[in-house]
Amino acid sequence: MVRKPASMYRNIKQQSYTRRKYMGGVPGVQIIHYDMGNTKRQDFPIKVSLCSLEKCAIRHTALEAARITANRHMVNSAGRDGYHIKLRVYPHEVIRENKQATGAGADRVSSGMRAAFGKNVGTAARVLPMQKIFTISVDKANFELAKKALRSAGQKLPTTTRIIIDQGAELVQ
Repeated sequence: MVRKPASMYRNIKQQSYTRRKYMGGVPGVQIIHYDMGNTKRQDFPIKVSLCSLEKCAIRHTALEAARITANRHMVNSAGRDGYHIKLRVYPHEVIRENKQATGAGADRVSSGMRAAFGKNVGTAARVLPMQKIFTISVDKANFELAKKALRSAGQKLPTTTRIIIDQGAELVQ
C-alpha cells in the first residue's frame, strides 16, 4: 500500500491552541448555510451520511466547496423540496501561518523564526475517524442521487471518506 504525502492540515499532532487573546481576532468563517433544501420536513425515510475515515483538520474553504457541490447536485436532480442536507461540523480551530518572504532580498526583509507565532489565515474543523460530516435526508426515489452528491462532495475534502446509511437501509435493499 502506497501512502500519499500528508498535507499540512491533514495530520493532527498536538492539542488545539485556544488562547485567543494572543491571536488578534479570529477570521470569519466562509460557510454560508448549515441546513439546505427542505428544512421544514422532518419525515424523510432515508438518511445517508458522509464520514471521515481518519483524524484530520478540514479547512472552512474545503467544507464550503463540498457543501456547494452536494447542494448543487441535489437541487438539479431532486428539486428544492426533495432533500435536506445538514453540515454537521463547525470550524472552531484557528489556523496560523508564519509567512516567509521569497525572491530577491528576502533575507534582509524576512525575520525567519523570530516571533514566529503566525498570522491568522483561516479556520478548520477537527474531525475524528467515522465522524459524520454531511447528512442528506431523502425519499427512496432520490437515494442514488444523494449517494452521488456525497461522493462528489467527498472529493473536495482532504481525507478519505465513506458513505454510510444511517436510517432506512431496509428500504434501499
